[in-house]
Amino acid sequence: MMKVLHVSDIHLGSGLSHGRTNPETGLNTRLEDFIQSLRTCIDRALSEPVDLVLFGGDAFPDATPAPYIQQAFAKEFRRLVEAQIPTLLLVGNHDQHSQGKGGASLSIYRTLGVPGFIVGDQIETHCITTAHGKVQVITLPWLTHSALLTRPETEGLSQEEVNQLLLNKLQPILEAEIRRLDPNLPTVLLGHLMADRAELGAERFLAVGKGFTIPMSFLTRSEFDYVALGHVHRHQNLNPQGQPPVVYPGSIERVDFSEEKEEKGYVLIHLEKENPKWEFCPLPVRPFLTIEADASKQEDPQQAILDAIARKKVPNAVVRLIYKLRSEQLEAINTRSLQKALSFAHSYTIYPELVSQLARPRVPEFGEQVTLDPREALKTYLDNRDDLQDISEEMLEAAEQLLTGEIEQPPDLGKSKDQLNLLQ
Repeated sequence: MMKVLHVSDIHLGSGLSHGRTNPETGLNTRLEDFIQSLRTCIDRALSEPVDLVLFGGDAFPDATPAPYIQQAFAKEFRRLVEAQIPTLLLVGNHDQHSQGKGGASLSIYRTLGVPGFIVGDQIETHCITTAHGKVQVITLPWLTHSALLTRPETEGLSQEEVNQLLLNKLQPILEAEIRRLDPNLPTVLLGHLMADRAELGAERFLAVGKGFTIPMSFLTRSEFDYVALGHVHRHQNLNPQGQPPVVYPGSIERVDFSEEKEEKGYVLIHLEKENPKWEFCPLPVRPFLTIEADASKQEDPQQAILDAIARKKVPNAVVRLIYKLRSEQLEAINTRSLQKALSFAHSYTIYPELVSQLARPRVPEFGEQVTLDPREALKTYLDNRDDLQDISEEMLEAAEQLLTGEIEQPPDLGKSKDQLNLLQ
């Protein structure tokens, strides 16, 4: 039986705004958190020891990390070289220069000829010899349109048509790799991709839209014993009722508050032909904590906010405080007092939100089942906006022309883009 450690989406150097400078090391404390999580993964690989490490892509937040961040990454992975544990580094979208043109940040490990390191920057099958036998790994790095298609092929096509064309190009390439497999060896597909059943995490804000979605039928092939994925930051098995397991380990640290409630970790695989076993191994990452307080209806808004803070476990967490209040309550808030209450946090941000008087229902007599004529709806809206009274007639006239098809675009009324958007 072969042991494999599957880790992905390290993003070393991300989320530094949530940290502070450690006076003893000079490093950002969130960078130190990420390094510690990576170190814990490598520690497990060495202590087992595993026969192979699969990295699913996205080593850094971009393809040109600062030298000290590259050094921190290399220092941890060098321990695998010293232990003679083969390691496959897959290229993710954040590892690529210029969306796939100009190489990848991880390619330096191939250029230097680091022993036991394989860089997966193209669709290719690697036969790797480990301490407990051979394993086949098909690498499927992050693919952009330019990787498989030329500009003339995509000219005039919709995004959906381009994506289908990409899948049509990818399928025979992947089939060719599958046909060359040795059926007697365990096989892993290592891909940095967006599968069509995946539940998204923070990667939705991290250039996720620049690739394309791959259907599960490409992944749930009988020739694969385990499908190791990267890119999605939320841990999940997309094929829980069948074989092979199709697993995202998720990222090793929280990048931002969109991952506040996500567990972070890596996967340990006991790889056997047609009978793989795997387990998710949680990492003790720093908590993110959102504190929300609606003080707009409280006689003592300051105390209401302090009470909300007191109810939460603030120490050592990355905290964001969001509180609501009315404009006339502003003078009742002592910001220094709030900062003192949050001083036990690892870091914190404070977001006050003013409750607008315009937030009240403008037409309370209308029920949910009533369908308003768009003209009446706009007129009702304008009647409740004193700041738009000087152009209300022009807006109503322009709306009428849009509805009747007399014009395709609203005229420039000398107002803001937001105001013009009301007509569209």
